[in-house]
Amino acid sequence: MRVACRITALARKAAADAVRPGVTTGEIDRVVRKTIEEAGAKPSFLGYAGFPGSACISINDEVIHGIPSEKRVVHEGDIVKVDVGAYIGGYHGDCACTVPCGEVSEEARRLIEVTRQSFYEGIKFAREGYRVSDISAAVQAYVEKNGFSVVRDYVGHGVGENLHESPEVPNFGHPGHGMRLQRGMTIAVEPMVNVGVYTVKVLPDGWTVKTKDGKLSAHYENTIAITDGEPEIMTNIDGEVL
Repeated sequence: MRVACRITALARKAAADAVRPGVTTGEIDRVVRKTIEEAGAKPSFLGYAGFPGSACISINDEVIHGIPSEKRVVHEGDIVKVDVGAYIGGYHGDCACTVPCGEVSEEARRLIEVTRQSFYEGIKFAREGYRVSDISAAVQAYVEKNGFSVVRDYVGHGVGENLHESPEVPNFGHPGHGMRLQRGMTIAVEPMVNVGVYTVKVLPDGWTVKTKDGKLSAHYENTIAITDGEPEIMTNIDGEVL
């Protein structure tokens, strides 16, 4: 599991480093695939339920599940969400981040920062004995305190032998509900945060999810392990987390 997660983190970093004005999402996708395969793993997303890419790459008001394309060009001021997974030795890793392309608006910069920090607010409760919704409530409280909204149609999840496993880990809700966290569990905590309303829509391609009001969205995710103390962020590179 740690090997899979480290490779996943390497792919996320490589993708983030590839974001620049003029690059296509198809080019970023090839970077992700090359990074994962050179490490001896397989891209978890490639072919998953028919998904055609090695990474989900979503821009601006696209929340998640953007399909990489040689025709989709990244421009200065865009915010680019990169979601990646790697499979090796029978286990998956899963992580995501939102990358600013060059100079972005103050609103976009703040959205990215709040989304990332909401993950860390949530995992304060990712400890043995707490419940899943304790994470959820902490994410929601932090996001809404900062004037944004959390997507409700898509949630975090368990991850391990399968890319998506129980339990679901929503980014909203009341504390004290859901499965009790136990040592050894591995889950993906992934806030998806919108500037405007939390409602979303799926495009005709059957994959790409956009905000219903066309306003910006950000995404941040790590695979974590529940321990007998602080949670372990598994999708890191030599102790560093993007």
